[in-house]
Amino acid sequence: MPKTQQSPSPRSGGVAAAMSALVLAVLLAALDQTIVSTALPRMAEDLNGFDDIAWVSAAYLLASTAVTPLWGKLGDMFGRKRLYLASTSIFLSASVACGLARNLPELIGARVLQGVGGGGMIVLTFALVGDIVAPSERGRYQGMFGSVYGVASIVGPLLGGVFTDQLSWRWAFLVNLPFGIVALAIAARSLPAAARGAKARIDYLGATVLAAIATGLVLVTSFGGRWGWGSPGIVGLTVAVVVFAVLLAPVERRAAAPVLPPAMLGSRTVVFSSLIGFFANAAMFAVLVYLPTYLQIVRGVSATLSGISMLPLVAGLVVSQSLAGRWAAHVERLRTILLAGLAVNLAGLLLLGTIGAATGTLVLSVYFLITGIGIGMVPMVVLTTVQNSVPAADLGAASAVVTFARSIGAAFGVAVFGTLLNTGFVGRTHALPTAGGFDAGRPDTIGQLPAALRDTALDAFAHATAMGYLWMAPALAAGIVLALFLRPARKAGGTAGAPTTAADGVPATAEGTVTAA
Repeated sequence: MPKTQQSPSPRSGGVAAAMSALVLAVLLAALDQTIVSTALPRMAEDLNGFDDIAWVSAAYLLASTAVTPLWGKLGDMFGRKRLYLASTSIFLSASVACGLARNLPELIGARVLQGVGGGGMIVLTFALVGDIVAPSERGRYQGMFGSVYGVASIVGPLLGGVFTDQLSWRWAFLVNLPFGIVALAIAARSLPAAARGAKARIDYLGATVLAAIATGLVLVTSFGGRWGWGSPGIVGLTVAVVVFAVLLAPVERRAAAPVLPPAMLGSRTVVFSSLIGFFANAAMFAVLVYLPTYLQIVRGVSATLSGISMLPLVAGLVVSQSLAGRWAAHVERLRTILLAGLAVNLAGLLLLGTIGAATGTLVLSVYFLITGIGIGMVPMVVLTTVQNSVPAADLGAASAVVTFARSIGAAFGVAVFGTLLNTGFVGRTHALPTAGGFDAGRPDTIGQLPAALRDTALDAFAHATAMGYLWMAPALAAGIVLALFLRPARKAGGTAGAPTTAADGVPATAEGTVTAA
């Protein structure tokens, strides 16, 4: 019989060391999704590449999303530890290449390679948690990684600005090296021995189809506003994505070792949880990316102060992540926690839909705190629900499905909100004079308006921001509806490598789930 993936868990002391390495690695990979945002203008200036500078961010997101399912499946087949060490090594090597890039094409190429490594680090980290800890404890540990994502989303742009102003934008990449080497060394010693899964041919065709879907989706969401949503390029990419999505199921059914096992794609738990993750991440990144912009433009604070103003949101996120993980371990009512998190998150979006140019600091802080609490309760509960519904041999593939959906959701949320914000702002300021340098398509030029008209433009931007959050609210409402029909496992097996079972030891259903009360 073929061997299945059953990595022995480390001793209790080793769990702490392994988790510290994994948290540090996820922090670095998550930071590299956001740290370049404030450094892009200086990069464009130094490398003489203003026209294509957007690719510096898009290349990382595209590569990391496209390779996520393949890393997850390869980890199932060849052992997650060795694949994790390989992906981390790729990430660090690419970080050095980014820091030493002499021109924009070199930087974009290095960012693609960095995204390949970063995508593997993230998805394999989530799967390794399933190897190291018992299913009933996964929520508590996975909560740490969700907090890391939230912190990275706020801290990344701040660090990018500090490095750019005080040292060089190249340090936004080179800083990964010392911390990454430490994480790599700890992981090599503390992660459990990597057992191989069943020997099988790699599903190259399935991986290619998935990569094509991911590439098309990221390009559409990243450049739809820039190229035009109705442009031939965007329409063509959308059609291609639909065609490849239709081909995916028959391709995977014919594969000997599919990247996405058909049974998993037919699981209501996996599909609904992934869709919930998509909607929740769309709302989450619309908040994390654009609230600092609102603070800087409407309230006139610096990038550093905008990050400080977001601390209530980060505090709510970190605390709720931790509590959600503990509640999931003790109460084992994942759906209840998920519904509560989505509801609070929806309430936060509706509150943000009331902000204006004159909204007070204390009121904003309360709104940020509520939104952060809602954001923090969702992501890792979704991942834990999926991990508890599949056998240990499919942990990598299952984690990859959720991570893939969340990555696409993040890109989708940022793109859609950006379009809503720009459309709303232009619609309310198109009649303002352009003399002096004001451009209705660039809110950062509001300062060029005469004082008498500046308040009108600031009110317009605040209103457009608020309306954007109201338009994003239906995404979370859809997540709530899906969560109502979700039937997560009440309790999985007592060890990471055991089959999923109910609390009384009854084996899971053929779908891999057990209906919760």
